[in-house]
Amino acid sequence: MSKKGYYGEFGGQFVTELLYPALLELEKEFAKIKRHEKFQKEFKRLLHEFAGRPTPLYFAKNTSEFIGCKVYFKREDLLNGGSHKINNALGQVLLAKYLGKKFIVTETAAGMHGVAATMAANVVGLKCKVFMGVKDIERQKVNAEKIQLLGGEVVPVTRGSGVLKDAVSEALVAWIRDLPNTHYLIGSAVGPCPFPEIVSYFQKVIGEETKDQILKVEYKLPQVIIACGSGGSNALGIFQAFLKDQEVELLFVEGEESAALKYGSKGIFQGTKTYVLQDEFGMDRKTTSRAAGLNYPARGPQLSNLVKLGQVKVSTANNDEVLEVFKLMGKMEGLLPALETCHAIAELFKRRGKYKKDDIVILNFSGRGDKDIETVINLQER
Repeated sequence: MSKKGYYGEFGGQFVTELLYPALLELEKEFAKIKRHEKFQKEFKRLLHEFAGRPTPLYFAKNTSEFIGCKVYFKREDLLNGGSHKINNALGQVLLAKYLGKKFIVTETAAGMHGVAATMAANVVGLKCKVFMGVKDIERQKVNAEKIQLLGGEVVPVTRGSGVLKDAVSEALVAWIRDLPNTHYLIGSAVGPCPFPEIVSYFQKVIGEETKDQILKVEYKLPQVIIACGSGGSNALGIFQAFLKDQEVELLFVEGEESAALKYGSKGIFQGTKTYVLQDEFGMDRKTTSRAAGLNYPARGPQLSNLVKLGQVKVSTANNDEVLEVFKLMGKMEGLLPALETCHAIAELFKRRGKYKKDDIVILNFSGRGDKDIETVINLQER
């Protein structure tokens, strides 16, 4: 970070004065736990025994033959809860416990983070309240029900468009109402400092494992790493370990219908300066991605800075491409990826024939698509 809380010109703390004491406390204690031996030992134990790390780096033989090079999937979909979200959730609930908090509030869209947060909160004995837009509850019904079965409280959000950005706003309000007892477990690398740093820190295990695994199998680094995202937690998770390796292309894929990096501009959104889809008055524009987890009008400040510096390249995939990828991946590899993950796979498919036979592509397979089956079936029937 170039200055406290910033990544280049992006980041900061653009919040109500009511939140400053909580953010300062969080920043101070987060710095401590990174050096806290007991905390780190427990975090690693839970990642291994509860979450199921390390995840495999899977050589996707059929996809490799289709693309024309060696394709590996980093199988975050095999984690407990079905996605990479559990990494950050476990880290933050342990941090909340360390801070003496009793309650967790959070937001979710695709529901994967809500499930992960509730599971993680249960592990350390905290109560969890999950804010979820009414539109997302309808299309991600399975995960909303999972949260409730796990003992979490799902709070429907009717404000705005009833999607992710609205759930974030309501979760922030709930946090402000009970700062002494509550921790806001943000699900992606967004929001005011120190949240982006916290989330990327707890997700960096993805890239560390990936780098070690590919070197053991192939004895060299990949030509490209592809990851989907909105705020960018799974992408930052895998990219961080390769940022100093200039020969590795890092590619971030966002939804064409919510492409803040492609169509957005610099602005202030939900506590941070970053790239936002906004109108001439600085109000966020409506997004229409079928992937609930990508239906967010902004990107995280670290990701925005990496893109501006040219260290991360950007592409997009649209709703129709994503739907086709979901169906094709099931038949090709016997895998049903989350619609979010399908964005990365769509970009991979567009690169068919562009690589040499021995070139290596790693795709962060960030989540499984059980939650999206009903959505896909309904779209097919139309």
